[in-house]
Amino acid sequence: MEAEEELATPYWHLDRQDGPRRSLRRLPALMAPVLRLVWECGRWSALTVLALQVAAGLATAGGLLATTSVLDELLASGAAPEQLVAALPDLVLLAAIVAVRGAATGAVELARARLEPALRRAAEERLFAAALGVQLADFDDVDFYDGLHRARDRGLFHLDRAVGNVIDLLGAACGVIAAAAGLAVLHPLLVPLLLAGVVPEAWAVLKAARLGYAGMRSMVTLNRRVDLLGGLATEREPAGELRACQAEPYVLAEYRQAADVLRREETRVGLSMARVGLAGRAAGGLALTGVLTVLGLMLHAGWIAAAAAGTAVIAVRVAAAALRQLAQAANQLFEQSLYVADYHDFLADAASRGRPAGGTAAPRSPERITLHGVTFTYPGSPGPALREIDLTIHAGQTIALVGENGSGKTTLARVLAGLYRPTSGSVRWDGLDTGELDPDSLADRVVLVPQHPVRWPHDARTNVRMGRHDRHDPEDRALRAAAVLAAADDLVADLPSGWQTLLSKQFRGGHELSAGQWQRLAVARGLFRDGPVLIWDEPTAPLDAKAEYAVYETLRKIAGERTVLLITHRLTSVRHADRICLLHRGRIAEEGTHEELLALRGRYAELYALQTGESERR
Repeated sequence: MEAEEELATPYWHLDRQDGPRRSLRRLPALMAPVLRLVWECGRWSALTVLALQVAAGLATAGGLLATTSVLDELLASGAAPEQLVAALPDLVLLAAIVAVRGAATGAVELARARLEPALRRAAEERLFAAALGVQLADFDDVDFYDGLHRARDRGLFHLDRAVGNVIDLLGAACGVIAAAAGLAVLHPLLVPLLLAGVVPEAWAVLKAARLGYAGMRSMVTLNRRVDLLGGLATEREPAGELRACQAEPYVLAEYRQAADVLRREETRVGLSMARVGLAGRAAGGLALTGVLTVLGLMLHAGWIAAAAAGTAVIAVRVAAAALRQLAQAANQLFEQSLYVADYHDFLADAASRGRPAGGTAAPRSPERITLHGVTFTYPGSPGPALREIDLTIHAGQTIALVGENGSGKTTLARVLAGLYRPTSGSVRWDGLDTGELDPDSLADRVVLVPQHPVRWPHDARTNVRMGRHDRHDPEDRALRAAAVLAAADDLVADLPSGWQTLLSKQFRGGHELSAGQWQRLAVARGLFRDGPVLIWDEPTAPLDAKAEYAVYETLRKIAGERTVLLITHRLTSVRHADRICLLHRGRIAEEGTHEELLALRGRYAELYALQTGESERR
């Protein structure tokens, strides 16, 4: 039992578990964000749906009254042919009304086919724009990251479904009102009779939907875990390591554990919903029997005509179906509105975190970059990743950052690039605080080649042009020159379609690259970007010796007046750097040239001896 509870513990919590009556009371407020987005993204389609649903409701009411007239003629005394002829005009009218209602319903589906994709498209763009508009440090904030994925994975999905339920709710409400209005014309007592006949089934629908929602809350993490295990079993990326580790039985056993608990929970929820549905149908049957009995008594007492009684029976069945749909749509909409609220909460949170716009333009080619007392702490982290960093870098210098994993090298590089803002202290370009510079102009001056570059699922040409996608490059001359400098031209020449080769095996005709080949394209991408501040974060980690030598030779060639920041674990690669900074636990522990640091006989000399000794042994 403890294992099942541990598996089913949700990674997020929805604190609101309201009963059916409270769900209906809160429905208008919860619908407001959905309706606002509908109005902003497709108001004409929405107005069309509204008009058509009202028209369908009016047709339903008119159809009930026309049915009464037809029954009056057919039940009148006289020969059957004469009755049929007398009823013919009303039959034609009834057929026309039914046709109008059918046309209105079909037109609703056409308008819905336009509205839902437009809404989905607009909602997705807003989400992606919000995610792209925040600062990098926000992705290290657990609350923000969790909110982003709730909005993406659940908010968008339920927003799309909520639109359909709003349309269904509107249609069902029009149907119930139309049936009640038609009966009110025939006899005022028929309206409460209608309610008595449909309320039991409506209650059952609400109750079953609430049980389903509660079950979803308990199963959401189980489903997520099963999906993750399914990805391990069926995706390409983990396939090699799973087989190399002979981990297939373990993955299957993990799946069985989670899937068995999920199956039992699904069965429990399904049985509960089935029992409620059975009770509702039984109560509905009894209620319908009571309605028919009362109608019979009213007919016997002469309170209503036989035709009106027949119409009342039809109206009860029509209203029962509409009210059932109304209750179902209302409860689903209530559930979905909770997730839609996640979507809107994320947009509001992202807007408050947006990168500042405007400011002084960054120097085109900074002569000096100065860090004074720079400390940086990741959101939610117990301690700082950087502590009181003081550093001055001059244009044309190559500065190497070395140190053990977790010493703060990559964090420092990102602070220098303006991707992270210091928690305290300042970073200045030619005396200008980067916090007051225009973020876009600051980013424009920086070239960052990360250790794990983006593997863009596009052709090879686009993968390089991503470095500066809007750069004017006639006949791809700069692109090809960057590829040569990065030693990537040969690998492109060997691709099936050269620069037009799709680099993703997830699509038909795609081609996959090795880690080293991807890194060469990333280096070419950085060279194509061509900025005055170059930050190379382990750029040669996956490369073979020949490619690594070519990249470092290129770095020396292009340095010139540029500022180069090189992060690497291979100390033999930084011997020619103008200055080497060894970081340890977020501080600059040692600083100097290669010879000066060796002479210190400190941590750098120790690491260098370990690496060179290992190389000699190999």
